[in-house]
Amino acid sequence: MRFIYNCAWPPDPPPGPAAVVARRQTKMMKTKQLANVLIKILGLSVVVHGLPSVLSGLFGILQVPRGASGNYWYYPVASVVTLLLGICLIIQSREVAAYLFKGEDE
Repeated sequence: MRFIYNCAWPPDPPPGPAAVVARRQTKMMKTKQLANVLIKILGLSVVVHGLPSVLSGLFGILQVPRGASGNYWYYPVASVVTLLLGICLIIQSREVAAYLFKGEDE
């Protein structure tokens, strides 16, 4: 009786010509491209976080009684600034990546 350890049975067939060609055609993503994608994801994350904050801040302003004093306006303004920052990150992601990697040539 023969025991086989750490081996899948039945063994996988060797890769065909299509797998070999696909492996050769795989290209690595450049640093600036990866940074561009990650900055866009960061911007989307900030926007997704900022939208409910803006809405809750606006509803908070609507619930403040007339003539009330205080800094009830601070949260909605900060939320709008955060939302605008996220939108700017999405739009300007290439420029931000170029600025971060300005000394690196690719």
